[in-house]
Amino acid sequence: MTSPLHRLYSFRRCPYAMRARLGILFAELSVALREITLKNKPEQMLAISPKGTVPVLQLADGTIIEESVEIMMWALEQNDPHGLLTHAPEEAAALIAQNDKEFKHWLDRYKYADRHPEMSQSDYRERGEIFIQKLEALLADNNYLLGADISAADIGVMPFVRQFAHVDREVFYGLPYPNVQRWLTAWLEHPLFIVAMKKYQPWQAGDELVIFGEKNVK
Repeated sequence: MTSPLHRLYSFRRCPYAMRARLGILFAELSVALREITLKNKPEQMLAISPKGTVPVLQLADGTIIEESVEIMMWALEQNDPHGLLTHAPEEAAALIAQNDKEFKHWLDRYKYADRHPEMSQSDYRERGEIFIQKLEALLADNNYLLGADISAADIGVMPFVRQFAHVDREVFYGLPYPNVQRWLTAWLEHPLFIVAMKKYQPWQAGDELVIFGEKNVK
């Protein structure tokens, strides 16, 4: 008898959901993917997570994990063949926390500057650049944020830097951050990121099972 799969509710373009999907891919796990649309969230997701944000992971035993960092860490704690959790775990946690608590604040205002007329879009971008400058320094002598190898910090932060860059790609790639630009470009071409960004039709009850994870990579 086949063991039931964990269920991941996700939205392709959400950076938090990207982080969770990357964690699952690097952990070489498989889950049942339920892609959603934000304008039509399935009742099954809202029943287990009334806050209505993605990602949400429902484990086979019924346990619900609602935060992207927790999903990423849960996955890597099950299996970490690439050693992401072994590289400076305290520094990785601190960098992800700064991303989520500080950088995301300015990223949202930069992306949706028309909703926040208190400052100009360029002002918001410059506030966000403070974090980008920190990453630039970290990448000065290494291919990844915390050294020569990929760490949890890289997959935890990269989706948000991608979103920041894509607000205005011409502006971003004209900024004096060659190390971050190189790092981001490499990530956008990474085989697992390409798998993470595959498009799926929004899930509806009764749909055929969509397996995401290890089987997608082989």
